[in-house]
Amino acid sequence: MPFKNPNKKLYKSIDECRICASKNLESILDLGEQPPANSLRKSLSENLPAIPLSISRCLDCHTVQLNETVDPEYLFKDYVWVTGTSATAGEYSQRFCQEMEKRCAYPKLSVLEIASNDGTFLKVFKERGHTVLGVDPAENIAAIANEAGIPTIADFFGNSTANTIVKEHGKVDCVFARNVLPHVPFPADVIKGMATALKDNGTGVIEFHHASAILDELHYDSIYHEHMSYFSIHNVSSLLERFHCYSFDLINSPISGGSIVLYFSKEKRDKSIDLTNAMRQEEQIQTEASEKWQQFATAAVEHRERLLTILSQEKESGKKIIGYGASARSSTLLNFCGINNKHLDCIADMSPFKQSRYTPGSDILILHPDDAFLRRPDTVVLLAWNFKDEIISFLKNEIGFHGKVIIPLPHMPEIINL
Repeated sequence: MPFKNPNKKLYKSIDECRICASKNLESILDLGEQPPANSLRKSLSENLPAIPLSISRCLDCHTVQLNETVDPEYLFKDYVWVTGTSATAGEYSQRFCQEMEKRCAYPKLSVLEIASNDGTFLKVFKERGHTVLGVDPAENIAAIANEAGIPTIADFFGNSTANTIVKEHGKVDCVFARNVLPHVPFPADVIKGMATALKDNGTGVIEFHHASAILDELHYDSIYHEHMSYFSIHNVSSLLERFHCYSFDLINSPISGGSIVLYFSKEKRDKSIDLTNAMRQEEQIQTEASEKWQQFATAAVEHRERLLTILSQEKESGKKIIGYGASARSSTLLNFCGINNKHLDCIADMSPFKQSRYTPGSDILILHPDDAFLRRPDTVVLLAWNFKDEIISFLKNEIGFHGKVIIPLPHMPEIINL
């Protein structure tokens, strides 16, 4: 589904499943027309496209997916999320490396990361003596990684890129793609490329926001134009097997408020107890069932009403409110709920790529936390709620904030006092 003709629309609507090509798709949730979540502006006079944001479920392979595909060049070539700005991600990168080492055949590894961002995760591997290479389509972020000494190819990854890497560098001992598979229009090409790049006795990893967590904890804010598929363990395992790769183990990740790290190999290995139990649990709670997803859609509408009621009560009582975390997922939350600069004075965010810009659709100014808290807010809406512990600690110990914190998700909104 190329976007080479500049006269064509910025997006296309799918008419078949991204995974199995079935045309049997059922509608789940319509979040309205929204700008792409990371299309931040330096000026409110800049126009943004309004693109439908809705999901469907395939009746054949049961994968939940976005109905629209936005031009990947528009979404990813100039990116604003930098992994290194998150302390949680930095701490987790150490554990991620150690867990990978446990499951690999050799003490010194050749490591390839797909969508490696600023190289935060590869840096740990390099420091531990491994040879590393990253691939990332965001030219601005890839430049940061290269300057930091993490060799990074600025390109989209697929089987063609994998063949070039194998020709120039050889096959690798381990390949990993963290929170990448949902970001690509057709995930099969990424899996095929990972299989091409991996040695026969190598170890691969796919980390993804688990559909069970999205369902059970109402993560409807994880639906935005960059996230085109919403996977279960069964979905990903079936996709791997199409390219003669087999899942054998998993661990949980702290990223996204509920992610799975799924290990796979070309050789069939015994499935771990953890993997077997997790797959059984998916079946028991009916992660792939239509009824569960329809209930999810109903709950999202109820959540919107509750959050708006809380914010309205705060504003009516004269409270000054700011947000914390101008994440991509917060864009979905703000636009779906109709929250804008009339509700929030600003949003605090540590990323220099986001500061002094405005949120897409909701038109809220993003500031460095030091500047945001000079406005002396009474209430903070924790938009980046999936980093709750890290941000709460920062608010208490670094900012010295005393007041209400509204935690919009998971589940229904919660209010705590600091």
